[in-house]
Parts: sequence; structure tokens; C-alpha cells
Amino acid sequence: MKSARLSHFGKPAEVIELVDMDDPGAPGEDEVTIDVIACPINPADVLMLEGRYGASPPKLPLTPGAEGLGRIARAGAGVKHVKPGDLVLVPGPGTWRERMTAPAKALWALRSKADPHQLAMLRVNPATAYLMLHDYVPPQAASWVIQNAANSGVGHCLVRLAKQAGVKTLNVVRRESLAAPLKAYGADVVLVDGPDLDARARAATGGAPLLLAIDAVGGSATQRLARCVDEKGVVVNYGLLSGEPCMIDGRDTVFRDVSLRGFWLRRWFSETQPAEIGKLYAKLAGLIEDGTLEVDIEQVYPLAQIKNAVAHAAREGRAGKILLRMSD
Repeated sequence: MKSARLSHFGKPAEVIELVDMDDPGAPGEDEVTIDVIACPINPADVLMLEGRYGASPPKLPLTPGAEGLGRIARAGAGVKHVKPGDLVLVPGPGTWRERMTAPAKALWALRSKADPHQLAMLRVNPATAYLMLHDYVPPQAASWVIQNAANSGVGHCLVRLAKQAGVKTLNVVRRESLAAPLKAYGADVVLVDGPDLDARARAATGGAPLLLAIDAVGGSATQRLARCVDEKGVVVNYGLLSGEPCMIDGRDTVFRDVSLRGFWLRRWFSETQPAEIGKLYAKLAGLIEDGTLEVDIEQVYPLAQIKNAVAHAAREGRAGKILLRMSD
């Protein structure tokens, strides 16, 4: 069985390896064996390969991968709610392999005829966008949300989910060339980041409510978003693409009561009941199937070309996601 392997941190294409591992064998009573079909390479995966993701570096060696799509090959005797042949979202960490064993309680059958590559990206980005949009500031019709890294997978999902909720989006990018594709995708306004971002954001919204900002960058970018939101607004940070800690001025937190919150999907999984998790993903899968949610894919690589795949995923200026194909 082929599996990706990380033994030390560094430049992603140099540290990732493809190794032969033993087949996981028969699952335990409450486990299933999954044949993995496809997995995306997310920004968090790249940061993890570099040793820059999470509160502390994970123990090595490990198999990377936070999500994917698979099909149940075998089920333990105690497993009743899923069966061999069912499509499932593969739980991470450790999805970049041809076959894996997982606890059955973390899975549910995915009844969807959507594109498998889109479903392979369902577990992380759509759920992250949905929860950040709905759990901090209740969406209000005719209000706005502002986000940076708007050309990312989460950013694309947020654009579509906000539109469905009746919320308009201010989308912040680093270069003008990203504006047209985002507008074609449904973004209401696209702004190039800069020191006067707050003034341009207020001009774009025309004074309509702007109480929520979504930050993937950290550093001074967090402060620029904080200046954009109204009094008592919330900045939700879910990533540090800049590699710098979030910065936010006391003039915003003290005098305007702007708050900074953090979102981590893995924590949400640990704190949420399985039935509620399954309900959310059934809803999101339906949005993929009806075309509401769709993430651009730039290239799909076979697992054998994993070095090329992670190098491509780490490259700036991509127009879509990079995926690994484990099996047909």
C-alpha cells in the first residue's frame, strides 16, 4: 500500500515522501477500512509540511492529509450505520494514502451524485466558511461580510454561502488580476489590500451593516480588517498565511468594542455531536450537487507524483485547488 510520509519539516516538495506500508488489515469491531479516492492539498497541509501549522509541531513521522473522499471496503462487526460500498468523507489527519482504517463513529454515508473531486474538498473548506459565516454574527439580509485571501478555497465557499444567506461580500486580495475571476464567481466587491482598505470598504458598502470580518492572513492584515468592521464587530481568524501573529489595535478593541475570535475546525469536531455534524455535511453536499458550491480545481495529480503536487500547491498565483488522486 502506498502512503505519503513526512519525517522532517522543510520545503514541502523536498520533505514529502512516498513509501510502501503494510495494508491496515481487518478493521476492529467499531472500525471501517476505507479505500481513499481523492484528497485536496490545503494551505494548512503546506504549512504543516513546513512545521508552521498548529500551536506546536506534530510528532513525526506522520502521514499528512486533513480530508478526502473514500469508499468503505470493510466494516467491523459492530458497525451498523455504514456498510461496504458507501462513499464517506475521510477523516484526518493521515488521509494521503491509498487505504486507511478509521473509527466508524466519525463517518456517515454520503448520498450524493456530485463530482467526486468536489466532494473530496467538502470536509474542510465549505464547513469552515459556513460555520464562520453563521456562528459568530447571525447573517442579516442586506448586511456585508469582509474577508481576505478571498481567492482561496474557503474564500470561494464564503462568497457562495453568503449570497445564499442574503449577505454581500467584500473580498480582499493582494493583486488586481484576481478581481475579475472573483467577480465572475459571484463576489459583490473585490478590493486590493492596502493601508486605506477601511475607507474603500466604507465607500463600497454605503453605510450598510458590516459586523463580520474573516481573516486568513494574520499580522497587520488582521488590523486592517478590524478597522473595516462597525462598532461591536467581530474579526474571526482561521489562519496565519503571513506567518505572523494577529495584530489588532487597542483603539479598536477598547473604544469600538471590536473583538478577535479564532476558529479551528478540528476543535468544532471535538465539541459537536455526530448527528449535528452529519446534518451540516448533508446540507453542504446538497449545495455541491445543485451547483451552489463549487471550488475551482487547477490540477489533479496521481499519488505517485506527490512531490510535484505539493510543489504546485505551495506555489503562489494558482487559479484553483490541487488534488491527489489515490484510486479510481
